[in-house]
Order: sequence, then C-alpha cells, then structure tokens
Amino acid sequence: MHWPAWIFLAAVFSVILSAAWHGGARAEPSPQQVAWAPADPPAVATRSAAVSAPFGLAQSALSAAPADAMTAKWQALQAAIAIETRAMILCRQMPQACSPAAARFVSIIDAARAETGRARAGRINRAINLAIRPTRDSAQFGAADIWQSPLMTFASGAGDCEDYAIAKYVALREAGVNVNDLKLVIVHDARTGEDHAVTAARIDGEWLILDNRKMLLLTDAQTPELKPLIALGEEAPKPELIRDAGLDKRFMPVAAAIG
Repeated sequence: MHWPAWIFLAAVFSVILSAAWHGGARAEPSPQQVAWAPADPPAVATRSAAVSAPFGLAQSALSAAPADAMTAKWQALQAAIAIETRAMILCRQMPQACSPAAARFVSIIDAARAETGRARAGRINRAINLAIRPTRDSAQFGAADIWQSPLMTFASGAGDCEDYAIAKYVALREAGVNVNDLKLVIVHDARTGEDHAVTAARIDGEWLILDNRKMLLLTDAQTPELKPLIALGEEAPKPELIRDAGLDKRFMPVAAAIG
C-alpha cells in the first residue's frame, strides 16, 4: 500500500514538537577546550576495571566541571537521537516516505544485524567510515565544535571524529549490541597531540575500538597511544546538567529525518 508522505512527516513532526520544550541552544565546550583540565590521576586499572571500561578507565580523567560539561553535551544529544530512532522505525514501515539519509543509515544497521560479534562491529565501522567525508566543524558550521546526531551527519555526508563515533554508537545499539557494552570515548592521541573521539564496543570480553581513521578493528590494549579522558554511555541522565546545557537546535534532525 502506498502511504502519502504527509503521514510520515506528521509523525516525525509530532515527536519533534514534543522535544522542543527542552529549551534553546547554548554554546557547549569542545573536547579540545576541556580535555586537559587537571584532575586527580585516574585510578590504576585492575583487570576487572579493564574489562568493565575501555582502556581500563575506572573514572574520568577530567576534573568535575569539564566532565559534567561533556556529560551534559552527550545527554542533551539523546533527545535528537530518540527522535531519529522513531524516524527509522517509520522508515521501515513506510520506506517510500523515508529520506535518503535515513534510508542509508537504516541499511547499514540492517546489514549489520545479519552479522554477529566482531564481524558486526567491523561492518559498521567500515560502512560509516566510507559514508562520511571527514570535515572540521569550523568548515561545516563555522563553529568550534558541534556534535551531530546520526541522520544529521548522513544528510550532510560530512562530519568530524565525534560525528563518526556517535553514528557508530547508535548503529551498534540498533543492530543489537547491548548498551552496557558500548561507550563513546574522548581520548587524547599522544602521537598527533590532538583530542579525538572513538566508539568502544565490548565483544568477547575485549573492548574493540572503532576509529574513523582506521578500517581495522583494534583492541584498547593495541592502541596505547590513545589516552582516555572520559567514556560516555547509557548512564542515568542528570536533569540538572541537561537543563543547564540546553538542547542545541542544530541537533534537531528535521531536514535529515524528512528529507
């Protein structure tokens, strides 16, 4: 049956309007601005900590204020990701009304669902690396740092390391990886001297690192040049942080969701 496109648009806008009450945009610090704020040295990782967290990061290497800022930035983005998740459900129900960006992202997720373990992570890493053109936020947005939701990234076809990592995190989750086995990790690359973002997926007791600069999957133990700063996941939201951060309207994926 052919469903009119306006039905899909109305459904997407209904969830977008419900999220609009979260508040207006406020500038957020970038990883480059907060990464090296001093903190007490992270606890030395035990074997159990190394398994439970990528790079054995038992606690954030950031001091409280920048750690809260990064956490708020990530948690505020969840509203846009939730909208896009609903849009992807509608895409599967009404593919004729699905935007090209959503169709591409859904196809990557669905192909990965047919795989398991390391093969699933490898497929997602490669597909998303090939789907996005590496572009600095200053060139794309004229701003220091913007974290895009997956469909926003796929709509533009461009993004920086955080955008790759966010898209991979969501794709892995939607493909069936348990959220307890996923982290978005901000690291400092000792080789380049720059801060970077990667996705970490725990598979068979090891944390695999999905990096936009590599097609090959390596474990955290195989990437000693990456010094972890903070690992973000599905922790319980902190309303006071989200309220203070606001919801950047540039995250609202209207164009990406409806084409």
